[in-house]
Amino acid sequence: LSAIFAAPALADVKDGVDAWSRQDYKAAIAQWEGPAAAGDADALFNLGQAYRLGRGVAVDPDKAEQYYAKAAAKGHLQAADIYGLLLFQRGQRQAALPYIQDAARRGDPRSEYLLGIAYFNGDIVSKDWVRAYALLTLANGQGLPQATPAIAEMDKYIPLDQRQKAASLAVQLQQEADQATREQADQQRD
Repeated sequence: LSAIFAAPALADVKDGVDAWSRQDYKAAIAQWEGPAAAGDADALFNLGQAYRLGRGVAVDPDKAEQYYAKAAAKGHLQAADIYGLLLFQRGQRQAALPYIQDAARRGDPRSEYLLGIAYFNGDIVSKDWVRAYALLTLANGQGLPQATPAIAEMDKYIPLDQRQKAASLAVQLQQEADQATREQADQQRD
């Protein structure tokens, strides 16, 4: 019985994605509102994107954040990643920390950067220069522009032996992120 009710919501979400791709943002939003009200994580995330970007609706960061929070609570990882970054930007760093840590664990370069800076400074987490340097190395490897000057600044303070340990840790963290990505892909296929 639940499959009968889920199918129309999925069709609406996909129809909304198709409309978004055609840049018919108002139609996309109309397709997502029903499934979002019913708690569909993808529709909630998509509405969050619309309100954050101002596509088909006026830009409304608060409303976007509410949609991301609801989608994150339903297990939508991309929504959780963005929600964590929004919380962090608003200064709610302690509330953002679990989201940032999870995203960094899965290899998100923005979260690796933020968490690396936090470990370097000892903000919201205990100071750990090896982990800080490893995380910044990973973010830099993914092309995050702000990672390069941050690493250069860290080079002034972090001793060579700790930077060498960080290189080994970065390899380990990358392997763990790759494994998490594979597991996530497997879950999505199931």
